[in-house]
Amino acid sequence: MVSSDVVTIDTLLARLGSETTNALGLRLMGDGSAAVNDVTHDSRSVGRGTMFCCVRGERHDGHDFAASAVSGGAVALLVDHEMPSVSATQIIARDTREAMGHLASAFFDQPSRTMTVVGVTGTNGKTTTAHMLGSIFEQSGQRTTVLGTLSGARTTPEAPELQRTLAQERKNGTKAVVMEVSSHALALKRVAGMHFAAAVFTNLGHDHLDFHRTHDAYFAAKASLFSKSYTARGIVNRDDPYGRKICDGSDVTITTYAHDDASDVHVDSSSSRFVWRGAEVRCAVGGEFNVANAVAAATTAAELGISTEHIVAGLAKLPRIPGRFENVNPEGAFAVLVDYAHTPEALRNVIAAARDVAERAASGSSRVIVVFGCGGDRDASKRPDMGAAACSADRVIVTSDNPRSENPRAIIDAIISGVPAQEQGKVLVEVDRRLAIDRACSDAKPGDVVVIAGRGHETMQSIAGRDIPFSDALVAREVLAAAR
Repeated sequence: MVSSDVVTIDTLLARLGSETTNALGLRLMGDGSAAVNDVTHDSRSVGRGTMFCCVRGERHDGHDFAASAVSGGAVALLVDHEMPSVSATQIIARDTREAMGHLASAFFDQPSRTMTVVGVTGTNGKTTTAHMLGSIFEQSGQRTTVLGTLSGARTTPEAPELQRTLAQERKNGTKAVVMEVSSHALALKRVAGMHFAAAVFTNLGHDHLDFHRTHDAYFAAKASLFSKSYTARGIVNRDDPYGRKICDGSDVTITTYAHDDASDVHVDSSSSRFVWRGAEVRCAVGGEFNVANAVAAATTAAELGISTEHIVAGLAKLPRIPGRFENVNPEGAFAVLVDYAHTPEALRNVIAAARDVAERAASGSSRVIVVFGCGGDRDASKRPDMGAAACSADRVIVTSDNPRSENPRAIIDAIISGVPAQEQGKVLVEVDRRLAIDRACSDAKPGDVVVIAGRGHETMQSIAGRDIPFSDALVAREVLAAAR
């Protein structure tokens, strides 16, 4: 717990205010003086004094656990219908997921309103943009935390965990939080009750259709962040057609950015430099596509009142971001780049950036060799598109990613089905990812660039229900060391 304080149900509802309470359709049944010391939707974490939120999921309905939660010490329930057979104070809501976010925020005394919190959403570039912005905040003198793909099991935690984390950050003296906001989090109301000082949109590509079903639903989830219920300010990529749709449909103040806001761009495998708003920027991450991410971070910081001096310093001192255009062979005759690219658009972008690195080097072979696969038990519709996208490289090695419960070879076959007939000759299949990385590095000649895509920072590989230690960066370094 963040503190030992308890909050009565009446106090929680008062903190929400009548407007929010009415909008959520909340009504109280039972004793409003009941004292709550925690909020959860996980029946396994219920203790004495807990408010248990009955959330309906795909596999389980939290209402089925209400009685056991009360037996375990819960003094209050959040439900979507009256449960007279359960002896506890009840808050009835139209949508318990949405109400849970607001009640969790109220319980922890609305931490997002006492810090500068920025939400970053989009298919690709969220992690990099968030860490760039975090570095800028730090250089401006604000203690900053970045929450997202690199900080937890979920890009965006469930509402009680998120609000608890923010409250702890506030207690620790944090002044700014930059967090990735996933489409799942928006669709499942994990960020309900949040107040963002600004929301950032990077782009929209092909991903997560196993969850959202349609591209329109996927976009609608992302676009929902740019509404007055979450923020008053949006920073949106005008190069992206969906960014332009957000500009046309949002009810908040929008500032746009684009790659062309940067001029005199020079990029290599480990850094970039460009001119932005008259200032020379040096950024400690390579890749042409990351220039747009840097511009997004810079524009957002400027909108929030941070000086150009601190923006430039923050991008220059950006710490290494694991698995984001990470060159694990900086002193070698050829570059080896590990990148999280796991969508068709991201794969095309990282291959194009790798080719730019190879051509700028202007020496040796200058080929791009890509190693990648697709995750099992996830959006299968993008697999052929990933195969087609990979063909912009000179040599393609298709391998396992995280096959999970699926047959790795079946996933690979789906990828290969998207490779045009005239490109089949450049494709090699190696199911074992370590052998695939070894093969790519063994084939590489001076001046080449090897791209190992899809898993980025991940350190475990999920195969047939087992999690096996596997880091692309570590394996690549081991392969390179063995070759030397």
